[in-house]
Amino acid sequence: MQVIWKNYRMAIMLVVALVIGGSAGIIFGPKAAVVKPLGDIFINLMFMIIVPLVFFSIASAIANMDGVKRLGKIMGNTAVVFFVTATISAVLALVGTIVWNPLNDSDAAIVNAMLENTEVEAAEELSVADQLVQTVTVSDFSLLLSKSNMLQLIVFSLLFGLATSLAGEKGRPVATFLSSGTAVMMKMVSIIMYYAPIGLGAYFATVIGELGPQLLEGYVRVFLLYVALTVIYYFGFFTLYAFLAGGKLGVVTFWKNAVSPSVTALATCSSAASIPVNLAAAHRMGVPKDIAETVIPLGANTHKDGSVFGGVLKIVFLFVLFGKDMTSFSAVISILTVAFLVGAVMGAIPGGGMIGEMLILSIFGFPPEVLPLIAVISTIIDAPATLLNSTGNTVCAMMVARLVEGKDWLVRQLKSDEKQVA
Repeated sequence: MQVIWKNYRMAIMLVVALVIGGSAGIIFGPKAAVVKPLGDIFINLMFMIIVPLVFFSIASAIANMDGVKRLGKIMGNTAVVFFVTATISAVLALVGTIVWNPLNDSDAAIVNAMLENTEVEAAEELSVADQLVQTVTVSDFSLLLSKSNMLQLIVFSLLFGLATSLAGEKGRPVATFLSSGTAVMMKMVSIIMYYAPIGLGAYFATVIGELGPQLLEGYVRVFLLYVALTVIYYFGFFTLYAFLAGGKLGVVTFWKNAVSPSVTALATCSSAASIPVNLAAAHRMGVPKDIAETVIPLGANTHKDGSVFGGVLKIVFLFVLFGKDMTSFSAVISILTVAFLVGAVMGAIPGGGMIGEMLILSIFGFPPEVLPLIAVISTIIDAPATLLNSTGNTVCAMMVARLVEGKDWLVRQLKSDEKQVA
């Protein structure tokens, strides 16, 4: 019991706070808005730190990636595998929302009430080239210091981290500073999260009080849809990936050793905490040491298929809530692209995802006030998302080994292991 409380303490506290807040909203109705300032304090605290948090975390990750030069081939194939699997998960999640839209049967009053209280920014008519320019860059450095330009800030952070890494020894002090800055910002997040149960609970009470209990039904459908997608992806696509990595032997080897990474992911609810177990499992799966030690830690921060699922569901949730069109080709591409980015920038911590959620609001022009609505989704899908995020890295390591070592890599590796044991 103590282990469960230790690993799930924050998640449990958030769920309890949401239940209390939702119940208060149902009981008191619009009068629950009296506690809205408590929720606004939490939201403003998160907005206050989001820009330095994004910069330090992303720039530090790139600047301290020593394996880029030494393991170029491994890194290249890792990027390909991560990209392909994340894209597949985004498409699968979008198809899932089309088959069963989480808000499709909800009372239209939810949408009308939300539209009365908030406004979605109207998209400016731009050419494709101009839209690309504005999406990834800004005309002045000071504009990067705004939560409205999240994607542009991410691009800058990537370039800054890469430049620091390429600077070699002269860039080491900067890389150290970025690492220290990341640690400090994450500590600030952990301090603010002590207030999260009160803040989110108060805000949720206000939202349910204004919009009614119909919204709660939407969250239940989101969770059920996510669980269904998790089962399909975990058993179906992980098996497919293992087969692509090593044929029938790959499937047997993967499932023979997948239990411990899966249980650890569910028990800790943290991709970072699962790294040691995943490394051991990857070794038992025959993945060479240098590949495992590159793919697993890197995947804990940048490869999160479960988070991509969550990104799609959050975007669709807001699209339906605000009555935005999802049927056009450009809308579909935008949803898939942003969901992919959300999966790539999620932090390897329980309850993470604030950066990705801000990215969703920034790119699609949703008002900042709706952040708690999708933050609730992060909370309820945390455990199954970690299962896919963490365990998926082990089967991805197998696929990278296949690309780097050749077709019969697994047979050769297992024979080599047998000889060493003998």
